[in-house]
Amino acid sequence: MLIENVFQAAEPLLRDRVVSDAVLGLSLTAAELDGRDIGLSYVLRERLPSGCSIFGFAQHIIGQPALDVARLVLEGRDDAQRGVGMAVITAATRVLDLPDEPVTPTPFGLQVHSTDKVGMIGYIPGIAEQFARNKAKVFIFDKGLSVSGGDGAKQVMGMSQQVEVLPMCDLMIISGSTLINNTLDNLLELCQNAREIVLVGASAPMITEAFKDSGVTALAGSWWDAAHKAELFKILSLSGGIGHIKKMMIKKLVRVER
Repeated sequence: MLIENVFQAAEPLLRDRVVSDAVLGLSLTAAELDGRDIGLSYVLRERLPSGCSIFGFAQHIIGQPALDVARLVLEGRDDAQRGVGMAVITAATRVLDLPDEPVTPTPFGLQVHSTDKVGMIGYIPGIAEQFARNKAKVFIFDKGLSVSGGDGAKQVMGMSQQVEVLPMCDLMIISGSTLINNTLDNLLELCQNAREIVLVGASAPMITEAFKDSGVTALAGSWWDAAHKAELFKILSLSGGIGHIKKMMIKKLVRVER
């Protein structure tokens, strides 16, 4: 599975590092390594277990080796634990030399034709609107919105339609959270006809070697300005989402060799 590739590729970035702080919000999880590098991951809430102490594992992660906590992406028993592991991995990528995402008229600088069909796994309104402005047809799938409703629920398609729609798509935008719930591998099987597949969002680990020959053509993730750590962690602790912390975001974009 690709998540195993991600963990293996991240190992050199995690060795001899320590989880110095963390916050588990309702929308996003954040982890800090060595008092300087911060990474985020989306919180997938739809399948989380109930119980007031079920997430007590997080009481013990601060001060632990980053490699051990990151291993939760493989061994975590639920999406909350796997999300913590991913936040640690995204924090570790701060040591890499990655280019900022350039400002372009189309999302991620992709060539977009009016005849294109665009599949989106995980509803990101701003990106969907950009594609629509370029006259492309956008098909949106979002399990959380499908299950629980909410803003944007009317725009999403039924999950059962992925099997029919995704093989027809020319471009695919896939949330990095699909690594957390272990759905990315199956999705990529359905997207083999797409000329571009971009893994996006706070949960997208920016480690290109993990995705070589996977079909993914670009990684569009985010770094976070540690100078704003106190404000960032406070906002996340109060269930803030990406819209509340945009000013602290440093967008990154890298191509993946096919």
